[in-house]
Amino acid sequence: MIGKLTGRVDYKGTDHVLLDVSGVGYTVHCSDRTLANLPPKGEAAALYTELLVREDLLQLFGFTTVYEREWHRLLISVQGIGAKASMAILGTLGADGVARAIALGDAGAIKAAPGVGPKIAARVVNELKDKAPGLMATGSDTLVEAVGDVPAAASVAKPQAAPSAPGGQAEALSALTNLGYAPVDAARAVAEAADAGDTGAIIKAALKLLAPKG
Repeated sequence: MIGKLTGRVDYKGTDHVLLDVSGVGYTVHCSDRTLANLPPKGEAAALYTELLVREDLLQLFGFTTVYEREWHRLLISVQGIGAKASMAILGTLGADGVARAIALGDAGAIKAAPGVGPKIAARVVNELKDKAPGLMATGSDTLVEAVGDVPAAASVAKPQAAPSAPGGQAEALSALTNLGYAPVDAARAVAEAADAGDTGAIIKAALKLLAPKG
């Protein structure tokens, strides 16, 4: 299993990059977002990868973080979502956006991805709503950027930083579940409170959302 590739960008296509790894070129399919964050031709880059194996096809898909790759794995577990649709969703929303959309039950956000219809979007939300909190709570340790492991001597353009979902939101979600809130409810509240600020602010805002009404 090829889990990660480190090399130099040979060229970037519309949906893939050719990564030269010690003289061997690997075609790695990426989302629009990932391609945009990769450095120019000739510069060093690294990608976490997922290998798709079919009877007549082998395809590599690349991601800048383990977190993004894990969301890809969850997405393709949904009936009707193949690798292409998963990359479209991740390219449109980013891993943190997917997490927020599912936590909030926002099928409309999923449907915004090219080629994803309303029925499939609803299925994604319904099937992953119970799995999303576990992945959201994995914490920042699983969100290491692949580019960060390229030797310092190489010239690397680092990807744009992801929003607060990986760190502050994961910690807030963990704190709320430790307080006894159901993971699904806690994840929804954290997603709504994601823009509140640091971890403490997210927890306070989420607690207000979780407080009994009336």
